[in-house]
Amino acid sequence: MDDVDAVQAQIARTMLESGDWVTARLDGVAYLEKSPLIYWMMAGSFRVFGVHDWAARIPLALSVVLLCWVTYRFGRWAMGEQAGVFSGVALATSVGLYLFTRIQIPDAVLTLTIAVTLWAWMRLLEPEEANPRAWAILMGFALGCGLLLKGLIAIVFPLGAGLLYMAVTRQLWSGAAWKRLQPWLALLVMIVVAAPWHVLATLRNPPYFAFSMHSGPGEYHGFFWFYFFNEHLLRFLNLRYPRDYNTVPRALFWVLNLAWLFPWSAFLPGAVKLSYNRESRAGRLRLMLLCWIGVVMVFFTFSTTQEYYSMPIYPALALLAGAAIAEGWWVRAGRWFTVAIFGSLAIVLGTVLFMAAKLPANGELADALAQHPEMYTLSLGHMLDLTLGAFAYLKLPLALAVAAFAIVAVGVAVARRRAGLMVAVMVAGMVVFFQAARLALVRFDPYMGSYQLAMALLESPPGTLIEADAYYAFSSVFFYTNRKALLLNGRSANLEYGSYAPQAPQVFIGDTEFVRRWGSGERYYLLTDNGDLPHLRELVGEAHLHVVKQSSGKSLLSNM
Repeated sequence: MDDVDAVQAQIARTMLESGDWVTARLDGVAYLEKSPLIYWMMAGSFRVFGVHDWAARIPLALSVVLLCWVTYRFGRWAMGEQAGVFSGVALATSVGLYLFTRIQIPDAVLTLTIAVTLWAWMRLLEPEEANPRAWAILMGFALGCGLLLKGLIAIVFPLGAGLLYMAVTRQLWSGAAWKRLQPWLALLVMIVVAAPWHVLATLRNPPYFAFSMHSGPGEYHGFFWFYFFNEHLLRFLNLRYPRDYNTVPRALFWVLNLAWLFPWSAFLPGAVKLSYNRESRAGRLRLMLLCWIGVVMVFFTFSTTQEYYSMPIYPALALLAGAAIAEGWWVRAGRWFTVAIFGSLAIVLGTVLFMAAKLPANGELADALAQHPEMYTLSLGHMLDLTLGAFAYLKLPLALAVAAFAIVAVGVAVARRRAGLMVAVMVAGMVVFFQAARLALVRFDPYMGSYQLAMALLESPPGTLIEADAYYAFSSVFFYTNRKALLLNGRSANLEYGSYAPQAPQVFIGDTEFVRRWGSGERYYLLTDNGDLPHLRELVGEAHLHVVKQSSGKSLLSNM
């Protein structure tokens, strides 16, 4: 897909082809705001399997499987086999984890590093732990990997949760507890893993140190300032420039976690009756889970947020839900709530399917969608584009979703007090629902990506490519064609800062330079949103805009 999905994959490919594993680049411009581990993982996959879109997704898919396994093992270690299994499958079949791993963002891998760190933390505090050195090394390795995935929050979240847990369990000032924790060994391993890249990135992208609290257009202070000040401190304070992101209202950010854990959030109220006695391992784990959730959510209460920023708490929520089901608390009420919700969803979507069945599905899905560009800085902004007419193109996914919800509603009602059967029915229903969601994403692909334009460009005669927007708007074209482009009025968003670096490539052009090149007699291609066509006609005239390919409101044009 366009936007961050293809951007991440193209950065990985560029690293692999250039041999520069330190500085990420897009269109030749330094892209300094993100840590590199997710790119290294994808580049490694490309080296093994070749450069393909499916190869880019393998590392994230494997990381999600490992995250669910770690959640299961964490739960089994503290609360028993059944609670561990329920927790693992709850996380694996939760809406949020599925939804936010359809795109190439590192948050699921970050969540894995946090879960491993906190599991190691608890293991190290156990007096009878047989392999403390191994767990200390694992904790340091996980923290180092987290730093290379998402920056300082990879330390802030587990450190905050761990210290709060030690305070709650009265171990914060215990010399014996700190001796068991072996923080110096973990710190050493973390530094060995994470420090080399940070040092190299600073040295290769001078100036080395700047401490300005001002962020604005035209400024360039090197990697150190942009990464640590602009991307960490100023973003937290909502003072970062460029302001290419939005924020979810605080109350909604909290409440949405019930949707992200769906359908297992129906059993979360049962966590209130669980034992939190620190004398038992299960009770201590649940105290850690509360600290884990509290630190992450309080942090983002005072920071800018996207819908998926709370992903690090998903394992903790799944462990609480799994424990509540295993111990029988709230299961009856949760079961009937699940029946009511799934039954209602089946009826509502069934009604939509009945109404959409009478509507034609001619042309492209994009023609039936509304437009809300002011919402696209939110991860789920495109969900608001759906109309009743759009569902006419989604009849099969709708039918599968209705069937999945109906199966769960009936199956859970029949399961009665058999928790294992109830969980199995819910898992099966969610698997069918995820298949419906996958089919819907396939139908949305021309709208969310630009694959057809990329194929048309590959089949066209050689020429220079121009893109009439920021790089992200057509990033899938750059991935599938492996081409660079001139960016028409595209000096904005994520590439703006790097464009001010010394020796940055001159890929940004304005209207005047575009008009000169378009009429130069050399072959040029232009990627543009159809909404920009009136302006382009004013610049060069409609007779000089030759359509090569159009798809879902986007065009590939040529001057010949």
